[in-house]
Amino acid sequence: MLYLDESTLQSLDITTQGVIECMERMITGQAEGVVWSNPKSLIQPGDGRYMMSTLSAADDPPYLAAKSIVLNPENPQHGFPQINGLVVLLDSRTGVPVAVLDGNWITAIRTAGASALVARRLARPESRTMAFIGAGVQARSHLGLFADLFPLERICIYGRGKPNRQALSKAAEILGLEVKDCKTPRPAILDADIIISSLTLNATIKPFIDPDWLHPGVFLSSIDCAKPFNARDLAIFDRIIIDDLQQEAAMVNPMLPKDLISGDLFSLVSGRTQGRRNQQERCAFVFRSVAIGDLALSALAYEKANKSDAGLRLG
Repeated sequence: MLYLDESTLQSLDITTQGVIECMERMITGQAEGVVWSNPKSLIQPGDGRYMMSTLSAADDPPYLAAKSIVLNPENPQHGFPQINGLVVLLDSRTGVPVAVLDGNWITAIRTAGASALVARRLARPESRTMAFIGAGVQARSHLGLFADLFPLERICIYGRGKPNRQALSKAAEILGLEVKDCKTPRPAILDADIIISSLTLNATIKPFIDPDWLHPGVFLSSIDCAKPFNARDLAIFDRIIIDDLQQEAAMVNPMLPKDLISGDLFSLVSGRTQGRRNQQERCAFVFRSVAIGDLALSALAYEKANKSDAGLRLG
């Protein structure tokens, strides 16, 4: 069995295009009945912790991925990242474990990959200004992938944590981008072509974004279940895609009203849900998690590591 830690995963030759393509293959496979995933399982003890697991499997490539993560707001006080976890990859035919992978890296890249996959269909190709509501790990992973897809010139940041804002600013400057650090959300998103909202989910988040700040043509990717918005304010979007209609139907607390949902990843990739129709449309992707993204990226990383003899052999 192979162990792939974060530094090893970062060293693999995994491109933005590779991430998107492997996720599209899994989404297509699910529509064809050869890839499967269950709605995520969730435990919230009531003390601020958020425990989640996902399960997905495929016949081709023949793997099963089980991911477990724990979010604990108190972790930074003890020197740990707020979110930690791992992915166990098994042979889906025999059940034999083949790899254990760092869950933080997989989560960050597959989440940004899902956003990028949708953005290629719903964001304007000439998008140059990208805004971030929240400046943590997800913001940095999104910046890396989106900079490969769009002719970005500047980013605008609104976030609470100074170290995170500084890290995101540095990553943008390395890419040659102009950086605007904003003290309030309005100037951050007012002129944005693309908005990434990635606040850490907790019960204290209250809506704070006025829909009138969003100009025509904007694309929003909200990995925080659109918590910065009042649900009905999302009606300003002409098209809203979610991750999985079946998963959403199983959730006790819906992310947004059903009548605002245009489709999910599967209908978008298959073409049953149309992409952007004109330059003025406001489009959004609102999602909880992408279980088959964990499977797609873990399988890709495992196969690349095998070919390059990377990682630590266990047993």
